[in-house]
Amino acid sequence: MALAICRRFPGTFCGTPSQPALIKNHINKKLLGQTCEDCALTTRMISTDTRMAAILQLLKPIRYWTFCNPFTYSATQSVAWRNMRSYMWHKGQNSPENSLCRPARKVNICSTSAGWRILTTGNTLLGLELSRASASKASTLNLHSSRAMRINEEDVETFDSLEDPRVFLQLRPEYQLHSYNRPVTCQPLSISEGELILHKVTVYQDNLQPQIIVDYFCKLSSLPAEQHPVLLSSTSFALLCQLSVKNIHLFDAPDLISILKAFVSLGIPHSHSMLDVFETNFCHKVWEMSLDQLLLVADLWRYLGRRVPRFLKIFFSYLNLHWKDLSLSQLIHLIYIIGESRQAPQDLMQKLESLILKYIDLINLEEVGSICLGFFKSSSSLSEFVMRKFGDLACADMQHLSSYALVNILKMFRFTHVDHVNFMKQFGQIAPQRIPSLGVQGVMHLTLACSALRFLDERVMNAVAASLPPRVAYCRSKDVAKILWSFGTLNYKPPNAEEFYSSLINEIHRKMLEFNRYPEHLLTCLLGLAFSEYFPVELIDFALSPGFVRLAQERSKFEVTKELYTLDGTVGIECPDYRGNRLSSQLQQEGSEMVWNLAKKDMSSKPEFLEALFLLETMLGGPQYVKHHMILPHTRSSDLEVQLDVNMKPLPFNREAIPIEDVAKLRLKHVGVNLTDDLMNQLLKGKSRGHSQGEIESDSGQQPLKLEEETAKPVGGSLCNKVDRLGAMEMAGLSPPTCLQAPQVKLAIQLTNRNQYCYGSRDLLGLHNMKRRQLNQLGYRVVELSHWEWLPLLKRTRLEKLAFLHEKVFTSAL
Repeated sequence: MALAICRRFPGTFCGTPSQPALIKNHINKKLLGQTCEDCALTTRMISTDTRMAAILQLLKPIRYWTFCNPFTYSATQSVAWRNMRSYMWHKGQNSPENSLCRPARKVNICSTSAGWRILTTGNTLLGLELSRASASKASTLNLHSSRAMRINEEDVETFDSLEDPRVFLQLRPEYQLHSYNRPVTCQPLSISEGELILHKVTVYQDNLQPQIIVDYFCKLSSLPAEQHPVLLSSTSFALLCQLSVKNIHLFDAPDLISILKAFVSLGIPHSHSMLDVFETNFCHKVWEMSLDQLLLVADLWRYLGRRVPRFLKIFFSYLNLHWKDLSLSQLIHLIYIIGESRQAPQDLMQKLESLILKYIDLINLEEVGSICLGFFKSSSSLSEFVMRKFGDLACADMQHLSSYALVNILKMFRFTHVDHVNFMKQFGQIAPQRIPSLGVQGVMHLTLACSALRFLDERVMNAVAASLPPRVAYCRSKDVAKILWSFGTLNYKPPNAEEFYSSLINEIHRKMLEFNRYPEHLLTCLLGLAFSEYFPVELIDFALSPGFVRLAQERSKFEVTKELYTLDGTVGIECPDYRGNRLSSQLQQEGSEMVWNLAKKDMSSKPEFLEALFLLETMLGGPQYVKHHMILPHTRSSDLEVQLDVNMKPLPFNREAIPIEDVAKLRLKHVGVNLTDDLMNQLLKGKSRGHSQGEIESDSGQQPLKLEEETAKPVGGSLCNKVDRLGAMEMAGLSPPTCLQAPQVKLAIQLTNRNQYCYGSRDLLGLHNMKRRQLNQLGYRVVELSHWEWLPLLKRTRLEKLAFLHEKVFTSAL
């Protein structure tokens, strides 16, 4: 095993004092030949003593791969061990016939003399061993083991939002023509050469030609990384930047691109004022540039971290005329840029979708993931046909689909609400094995996709619940919120429910500062918990406090009144002993009006609901016997309420449906009535002795009504005819005491649809299950007109529909 003493990393590292720049430069030159060879490395942090030496263990030389594996992701530019990226989230198995390299891990070795070398290691982690000569061999091995476990855990949770989405750019050589890749240089510019260039800038500033300025930028960008902060703070470099702005009209497009590349390499702050001038100049040159150049410029701006809406607007206008000229690599790279900029004209996205179909047979699985991510981030939809094509491609080789691409495809299925059954089945088979190696952000997206698609696979949910408690500290507020919401929405409690929920609730307490920045996430957490019948009183009291309510309304990007109203109404019913904060009556009124307007509009547009309402009114005797309203407004859906007396006969309780003149008649009938024995008997028995033969009882259970001339008519006839006759009865014939009876049974009739159930099952989702739970607590009996029963009946006869409703109403009442 060969050993090489490596230079220190810039700054203090584990308590070691910094080396002078001269010494560092000398060591870098010595190590140039030793660090340029590709090698596999194992990293360990043993202790923090100032006398430790950094030792790189060169295990074995390996081949250098031109293309990275799509299942692993290149590391970021960090030089400290705590920032190393192993991208275990994205690891997978590659097929033998695949032309790409075998699964491996990408890391960066930070030797300034060798530049940023990307080395591929086979199933090993980068290791930096700092050891004490006096440390025993046994203690060293034990500490190595524990530290390696720690690095593994952190690697799983590490996600680089800049580098990770760019991995597809290494899958085809064509991408190199229009994308930025950090230069790999074995001989960076020396410090003395850099100082000489800066000296020339100061001396010859008035005589520098445009090409010389470009050349100076390119050379300075190859300085060692630790010299970049010194360079950026140099007055001579500031002068060079001023000269570039002054002469910017003399640069052609390739010159501007070279300077922009130098800015990226040097890490120029994205908010630097001179970048405005460069963006403006690029805007003027859009129509003079090729597609490769335009994509490269957009990629450089992205890598610099600067938003350039003006440039992109002109670029997209150019593309609207030249979109047919896009090659496959240009198309996918463009979709990536659109997604990262969150900016997309819809007419252009439709054209790009047609190009996707043109190239569909040439696109690989990782590129499918990149396309889905780009459309998802730009809030652009893909047609169901394209999504089903993507699902078919993924199903054909899902075992070799990287977890990162899998998550991105699921995001788009969630966004488009396309139910690809075969894809979800295969996903349910492979996801439990991948979840332990996914970061919590990936786990959150998988779980959220399942809830959005109403797809309940207990294997997936159990794997999520088992993997989260040990690493819940890595969750952001958003992750906690979406995971709790997903479990609550799917109405599923895993076997380790107590451990799972307690760990997440404790994490909410620990992240209260973050929840104050994103108040909508706290409401999402509490609603998800409420669906699952968990009510953390302290958190609810805080969420309903006037201060937090005001904070949520001011800071949240979303309308939170409905969420607050739902939480408040739920607490009022399910937590009778709760004495904490509640919403103000004004906010409750606003929430009620908001959800009622939405529910009323939704139901009034559904013909199946309107027919059910009409037939119920016909069967029971009129609109006064049925009331369409929200019994529990905070649950955001309406019901058809029916009330029955002790004899299971419907009561005309809906005063809003009774004409004003009929109400006046009823009231006048009671004026000046004497309480005689005969009247008392009528009230107690519910009917008059002298007119028992003039009363009929509907087969539908209609309250006995007195009919003039009805005794001369036969009572026979079909159910349909009887119901129609009952619907024609006059209100004046009602027995007034009937209207005053307290209901014995209150029915909440609900016309359901498939979106209220888990996919392919009859298990209610969390919100609707919670609503039924609360209706039962308030004494209602829920009558379900399920979509699988009612929708087929719409094509049947009127009599069959009435018979079905009659059985549902009165059988449920009994």
